[in-house]
Amino acid sequence: MIHERQLIGDNYNLTIKIGDIMPKNSDKPLIALTACVREIGIHPFHVVGEKYITAVIEAAHGTPLLLPSISDAIDNEELFYRIDGLLFTGSLSNIQPNLYGSSHTDVKILYDPQRDAMTLPLIRKALRHDIPMLCICRGFQELNVALGGTLYQAVHKIPGRLDHREDTRQPREVQYAPAHSIEIKAGGILDSLWQKQPNIMVNSLHAQGIQTPASDLRIEAISPDGQIEALSTFKDHSFCLGVQWHPEWKTSENAFSRLIFEAFGNAARKHAQRKNN
Repeated sequence: MIHERQLIGDNYNLTIKIGDIMPKNSDKPLIALTACVREIGIHPFHVVGEKYITAVIEAAHGTPLLLPSISDAIDNEELFYRIDGLLFTGSLSNIQPNLYGSSHTDVKILYDPQRDAMTLPLIRKALRHDIPMLCICRGFQELNVALGGTLYQAVHKIPGRLDHREDTRQPREVQYAPAHSIEIKAGGILDSLWQKQPNIMVNSLHAQGIQTPASDLRIEAISPDGQIEALSTFKDHSFCLGVQWHPEWKTSENAFSRLIFEAFGNAARKHAQRKNN
């Protein structure tokens, strides 16, 4: 059945057929992207960076769905019935330290309690439903905290660690340029995707980082200073990968990033096929 919606403006009356926008037999998986809550002016908005949306469309070959951070209003069972994958996005905000057994150390840090309340339970439930997941930057840290791991609040203050933060005085192209190498561990998802060499350059735009990985997660990659850069699940999930860097940045120009999103999109596509059979 095709549903119709009418948009009535000052000078037009347009009927949109939802079936024309999302064909029933489309091979594009529906991928939900987690949103942050930001005040713009005097109102709260739920926002997602355009680079994540673009990567889902161009590299994962999926249809993006922006998921608001209103945990009480979202029926997860209904959500899991409809979507084929979950992308946990990066953010300017940090996870509240009390959620991983720590305390606040810097009053200037931006937090997003609405997002925390949405994403942490969502990750645990999505794993039980075997929903393919790609977790980036804050999303990577959410994956670890949701499963019982801990974080450093300021990696650059840890003896022996590099400063993994971006230089915010530089233009965006410089901030997202390759910053350091990672060593890909054998036997994981990244190793199966990238078999050219075990070391590859990635960008770096984070202050928080993994301290203790959750027991259900395996290390996929580390940086030269020993900082954990990627994690995946030990258990037999269709796809669950978290990375600290930003592969969504210009995926069309980066073969490694494109492979990550293609693998995520393929897993979501297979999930849709299993769901519809």
